[in-house]
Amino acid sequence: MAEQLSPDEKFHLITRNLQEVLGEDKLKQVLQERELKVYWGTATTGKPHVAYFVPMSKIADFLKAGCEVTILFADLHAFLDNMKAPWELLELRVQYYEQVIKAMLESIGVPLDKLKFVKGTDFQLSREYTLDVYRLSSMVTEHDAKKAGAEVVKQVEHPLLSGLLYPGLQALDEEYLKVDAQFGGVDQRKIFTLAEKYLPSLGYAKRSHLMNPMVPGLTGAKMSSSEEESKIDLLDKKEDVKKKLKKAFCEPGNIQNNGVLSFVKHVLFPLCGDFCIKRDAKWGGDRVYTVFEEVEKDFAEEVVHPGDLKASVEVALNKLLDPIRRKFESPELRKLTNSAYPDPSKTRGGGGAGGEDDELVPSRLDIRVGKIVSVEKHPDADSLYLEKIDVGEAEPRTVVSGLVAYLSQEDLQDRAVLLLCNLKPQKMRGIESQAMLLCASVDGEPRRVEPLDPPEGSSPGERVFVEGYEAGKPDDKLNPKKKVWEKLQIDLKVSQECVAQWRDKQLMTKLGHITCKTLKGGNIS
Repeated sequence: MAEQLSPDEKFHLITRNLQEVLGEDKLKQVLQERELKVYWGTATTGKPHVAYFVPMSKIADFLKAGCEVTILFADLHAFLDNMKAPWELLELRVQYYEQVIKAMLESIGVPLDKLKFVKGTDFQLSREYTLDVYRLSSMVTEHDAKKAGAEVVKQVEHPLLSGLLYPGLQALDEEYLKVDAQFGGVDQRKIFTLAEKYLPSLGYAKRSHLMNPMVPGLTGAKMSSSEEESKIDLLDKKEDVKKKLKKAFCEPGNIQNNGVLSFVKHVLFPLCGDFCIKRDAKWGGDRVYTVFEEVEKDFAEEVVHPGDLKASVEVALNKLLDPIRRKFESPELRKLTNSAYPDPSKTRGGGGAGGEDDELVPSRLDIRVGKIVSVEKHPDADSLYLEKIDVGEAEPRTVVSGLVAYLSQEDLQDRAVLLLCNLKPQKMRGIESQAMLLCASVDGEPRRVEPLDPPEGSSPGERVFVEGYEAGKPDDKLNPKKKVWEKLQIDLKVSQECVAQWRDKQLMTKLGHITCKTLKGGNIS
């Protein structure tokens, strides 16, 4: 097919449904001379979900246009991004990603023989690449590196140096993979502009960049591996797909942030060329649409009901997922899945005794619900409060917290809060603090801070746990030399639904989730 297309037709196929293209003229120039070389990279972190069909459908477009396509399994990036993939699991995650991405491509009819698959550590540990990392680090400022990774690298209060290296490595990949263009989501834009700015300084060519829109998840926000309710896993059972779609955000007539409608636009139409709304004859019967805009128009005018849209997407989605499910029924791939993503409840930290166990798991933290019974200013520090907090023990604990600039005494009095109770007691301006009051925060001008909220009806002393780690026993006292809290705190975050999380798991009590009031995406400390 590609041989029969003109350069303009290839350009249209390559760029259709993209949100933005940087370097269009260079793309057109290359297409006049030869086939385009393009790469897409994916960090091998959490399990791929159905939103990965969006880049897969574009890869299908690239191949139809005659492009030479490389898929990069960015294992080193997965480790650098706040250790989302532990070093000991990197190779297993790469194997899982390779199997599942290939299964996705096969399910949509993409021939694998036209693709090149590369693992990041196959070239990123070479002498030449490492020297280029050093050269680049002598040019890129800390500000530019942090800004470039702001929407991709996990943002924490005390970022690791590894996260600052991430954008530069992604820029260098363009040169070492010898491509004309890099393809990714629009959330990668700042990394792409960093590459355009700095690669010429190393004597390398500036590449073009192709950007997909960010497809909303089922909750209306970005679909994410770390947001369980926002995504459908590729190996989810049919009943789970039905349940998640049923709960998906899809208001009648609302076409904004509609993840179900976006999936139709960015996956089903490019792959299938049409879409069938299935409905009872009394509501008009089935209708086949050949243009997405007609589906969108009918949904906006409430001709198409959300229930019918969800049911129709369910049918189409299960057709895509069935071949992947069948492939992963093999004993070898089941074993690979369990090894690459071990069940946290079955690890040592899920049921260990704590204390001497060096495994970094959240069950080692003794987090409890508390109630502030009194609060006053610290006698020797204007910025500190002195609180007495009931955590279900014989006497309230004395806690010193730096919340004067953010909350009034009235805001804190009688409030239900969360306390980390097994830190080593520490004197703060002469008074020993016996626990840490946990808060969400968002940096900026001004910095905003809110205490975390336990579920309504919680009682002092109730234990807070991370989903999947319920059986683990907290350490009696966290060893400050081993920095257990500091290392676990890196992965504590507030989701876009204001739910407290550790990695992809919710913080909970027996009554429900831990939340904060307004600080979406905030850090927890």
